[in-house]
Amino acid sequence: MEIGIDSFAMLATDPKTGQPQSAADRMERVLAEVELADAVGLDVFGMGEHHRENALDSAPAVILAAAARTRRIRLTSAVAVISAADPVRVFQEFATLDLISRGRAELVVGRGSFIDAYPLFGYDLRDYDALFVEKLDLLLKLNEAPHIKWQGRFRPPLNGEGVYPRPHQDRLPVWLGVGGTPESFARAGTLGLPLMVAIIGGHFERFRPLVDLYRHAWAAAGHPPAEERIGMHAMGFVGDTNEAAKDAFFPGWQQMMSQAGRERGWLPPSRAQFEAMCGPGGAFLIGSPQTVVAKTLEASAALGGVSRVTFQMSTAALETEAMRRSIELLGTEVAPSVRRAFL
Repeated sequence: MEIGIDSFAMLATDPKTGQPQSAADRMERVLAEVELADAVGLDVFGMGEHHRENALDSAPAVILAAAARTRRIRLTSAVAVISAADPVRVFQEFATLDLISRGRAELVVGRGSFIDAYPLFGYDLRDYDALFVEKLDLLLKLNEAPHIKWQGRFRPPLNGEGVYPRPHQDRLPVWLGVGGTPESFARAGTLGLPLMVAIIGGHFERFRPLVDLYRHAWAAAGHPPAEERIGMHAMGFVGDTNEAAKDAFFPGWQQMMSQAGRERGWLPPSRAQFEAMCGPGGAFLIGSPQTVVAKTLEASAALGGVSRVTFQMSTAALETEAMRRSIELLGTEVAPSVRRAFL
């Protein structure tokens, strides 16, 4: 199993001063986090895409290119909001990243958990699904060949113009990032794309029918069983003890969820809710190395087996030392133990 971390390059507000972090300082720390993840042997680092005041990841390919000074870790979007982007430019950006990193670039594409990108780039939310279907189709075709003929509703046609550069790899790995929509799971299986499931709440078991839907669609489309890949993205953080991990993660998580709640009409999150999500059956991979190893293996079993797990730990952005310790423990204790379980 591959183990990695995802970042949204979030800007947290210092509860003592009420002031947000310095954007430049936060970006410097994000790049330091990637370098540390590489040094401790983690497999993948993902950068999200948001177009919001409290996030710095509106241009993920640029951040990942700066992170290409690493040596081994794979560099991926998490996710690229392909619906509101030009697939030609997305392909060019990640092909360039692949050249800079000598074949370590990947794409996880999806529709995103926020809608900010749609009005920003002039798209109508009534076309939400149609935009994604069309643009994913174009991206996949560009990944196969530089000269294609293509026509759609939302972008001028291509008539064989060359799309360059080409990646260092034969093709960019393209994963489909999904939430809880059955059609998205089935689409990934039908297209033969690796699946990345975002689980940010609830219980792992409730996603099993959706993952099975992906597997059925994969088999029905005739794709080789050995090539099926399923990944899981979850809230996660590692500390020397369960309490240390929870105490470092909770303040930023509460801040993030409170802001989202004000926008979406949710009740403010409580410590009790958080504790329940960290406990048995909850979907947070937060705790000591032993706790996180056990919950990661349980999550994989609940989904019928996964090949990649990425930990979303951006909400601990203010806890610089705790963040570094979490990455160290994830790479030196959690990942080796999880990998041994699959030998």
